[in-house]
Formats: sequence, C-alpha cells, structure tokens
Amino acid sequence: MRRAGVYVYIMKTLKDRSAAVDRRAEAAAVTATVASMLAEIEAGGDAAVRTYSEQLDSWSPPSFRLTEDEIERIVATVPEQALEDIRFAQAQVRGFAERQLASLHEFEVETLPGVRLGQKHLPIASVGAYIPGGRYPLTASAHMTIVTAKVAGVPRVAACTPPIRGEIPAATIAAMSLAGADEIYLLGGVQAVGTLALGTETVPRVDLIAGPGNAYVAEAKKQLYGRVGLDLFAGPTEILVLADETADPFAVAVDLLSQAEHGPDSPAVLITTSEALARAAMAHVEEILPGMPTKDMAEPAWRDHGEVHVASSLDEAYALVDERAFEHVEVLTADPRAALGRLRNYGSLFLGSLTTVSYGDKVIGTNHVLPTRGAARYTGGLWVGKYLKTVTYQEITDPASSALLGEVCGRASRVELFEGHARSGDIRAAAHTGASLEWTDHAFGGVRD
Repeated sequence: MRRAGVYVYIMKTLKDRSAAVDRRAEAAAVTATVASMLAEIEAGGDAAVRTYSEQLDSWSPPSFRLTEDEIERIVATVPEQALEDIRFAQAQVRGFAERQLASLHEFEVETLPGVRLGQKHLPIASVGAYIPGGRYPLTASAHMTIVTAKVAGVPRVAACTPPIRGEIPAATIAAMSLAGADEIYLLGGVQAVGTLALGTETVPRVDLIAGPGNAYVAEAKKQLYGRVGLDLFAGPTEILVLADETADPFAVAVDLLSQAEHGPDSPAVLITTSEALARAAMAHVEEILPGMPTKDMAEPAWRDHGEVHVASSLDEAYALVDERAFEHVEVLTADPRAALGRLRNYGSLFLGSLTTVSYGDKVIGTNHVLPTRGAARYTGGLWVGKYLKTVTYQEITDPASSALLGEVCGRASRVELFEGHARSGDIRAAAHTGASLEWTDHAFGGVRD
C-alpha cells in the first residue's frame, strides 16, 4: 500500500538471503585481488598474463591467439547439429540487432536560415568481447557480443574465452568464429579483460569491452572503466519470478534453478501473491536440487541468495519487482502483458508461461548481456547502439544567422565571464554587420562564409 507517496510493504517473507554471507567482506577481497592483478598485467605485459593463465587456468600455449588453421581444426570437431543450432541462434540475434540498427536514424536539420545541425552513428573502431566459460562453455555469449558488434559495423572484434579445465572449448570457439570475430584468444578472467583493455606486446588494446562474467570480471571492468569503454557492469546473473495463483509451481521452481546454476552467487527470487504457490514452488526446489548435475552451483546459490516473498496484492508485487531492479524478470500471471505498463526497472522481461529466461540466454534473439546489481534502474542491456558513437556536427552558411548567434554568444559568454568565448562570437557578428570591435585595434578583415 502507499502512504504519503511511499510504498509501505506488508509482504510475508518465506525465505530470505543467508545472513551468514558477508557480502561486504567478499566484495572488498575481490576488489583488492583484481587491483593487484591489473597492476601486474599493466607492468608485466605478456609475461604477467601468462603467469596468471598458468596459475588460474592451467593454460600456457606458445600463443594465446588461435590461428586460422587452428580455428578450422577446432570447429571441425564440433558435431554438425551443434553447429546448426549455433547458426540458428546467431540468426535470431542478428535479425533482432538489425532491426535495432534500422531504428536508429541519422538526420540533418536546418534550425535557422543556413544553420545545419546533424547527427551520425559511427561504429567503435575496436571491441573486446569476453565470452565466459570457466565452468561451462557459454557459447551463447559469443552470439550476443560478437554478432551484435558486427551488425553495428565494428571493424575489429578481439574475442577472449578461457580454457575449461585446461581443455579447448570447441563449441565456444566455433560460435566465436561463426559470429565473425577477427581475433580469438584462449584467455580468461581478469587476465583476459586486462589484456584487452590495457594491451600487451602482442595484443593491441581495444576501445570498448563487452560481455558478462563472474564477480572478478565485473570488478576488473569496473576498475578499468574510463581507460576503456564498457557495455555495462554485468555481474552474477539474477532471476526474479513474479507469479500469481495461476502459475505452475513446478515451472516456477525449474526456472528459478535454471539461473541459480550459473554460479553460487546468483540470486534467484520469487515474488508471488499466492502463499500456496510459494510453498509448493519451494518444495519442488528441494525435490529437484539433489538430482541436478549442476547442484554444486545451484544449491549454494539457492541456499545463500534465494528469496521467496508473498505480496499482499499484485500492485505490491509490482512495486517490489521495481525496487529490486533485477536482470531477468519472468512474469507468470493471469495477464502477463499488463507488466509492460506497470514495471520500469528490469534488464529484460519474459512474459507468460510459454516464455522463459533460458530462451533469452540461449536462442530467442534478444541480448542476454544485461544489467545486474540494481543497474537496471538507470540502464538497459547490451544492444547494437552500445557499439555506436552518436556524434553531432554543425555548419553555418548564412552570414546573418552567424551574426545573430555571435551576438547572443557574446552576451551569454560574458554573463559567465568567458571573454574568449565572447570574442569568438564578436568577430563573426562584426563580419556581417561591419561593427567595430572595442577590445582590439586589429584591422578586422572578416570571417569568410
């Protein structure tokens, strides 16, 4: 309910996050570790990168960059059905990105006689795409980061993915190659992000880094921001299921665990208007978890970061969802499309029982690199526009318009005590009006049209 413009929650909490997890201490440790690693990579270049790759991934090849022959040999080991599925998923991502690009329009407008202002969209020159894979081969991240960059027209995409337990993730390499990566490096974690952002003796730095990752990758991007552009700060994946009494509690449980398996720090939250559904879903989670092949990730994620709340009404549920500003919001209600007009803070919205967050992660075509940790309050996810610089230009061909702007510029600048700016306007006004300039004895020859 609302009281004096502030929502007062009367929800019932059936499960909350573990109080035993010291998140501030965890974050401080990650910050310190990443800062030390980046400093060593910047100072030591390739040698430092190799040391970390050996220590963290048991990987130290003669070159981290794969040659074209190596890529061809690796792709040839991938089953044809897997390649067909990769091509299908990339076609969905490419098609959606192309529609996004088509929605962006360049324009030129005449605001005053002879005064033309314009807008252009220019692709970023070089992008680093990070494809996670420390635990699982996340082939879909190649579609999201590389395909979208190429649709935007980025000429150089350098892509990194880690080996998995010392082995080459063939399906991920195939996805990176089919997506159009110009350079492919078998390199993971902070050392990959640091290499892309800072550059080394063998890897030229990039202008922007895109792609999800664990807490260390997210922190590395955060510390490097400013020295390199970023898509967004995308940390551990999050799912919030909004459900009413019409939802299937078994599907709710399955969908919550589908995201919890990403990692032990992945929040999975249920907000519902039905306590009966909430308790049934929680029971299903406990039944499913013991047999999950990814139990080692999903179980601690649910134990330490899982939440279940019962809202007093759908209005309260909507308010709770917006307050959380989660990465993925799955709406399983009698009228799921109503959420489009009610919710504001989410990375991506999944409407109805036939839709699932897993589709967005893998195959449906929207981008799965999305804001986490509340960032959905102020940003959306990765899209073709992230790879474009929207720039402007100005041109004046009418002397009278230049004189008008010069007079206004002179007055406005002197209000701010910027005499130099004022004089830039003065000389253009004088060129048209023939007025003398009080602040100089210079014989004024005018400004050519």
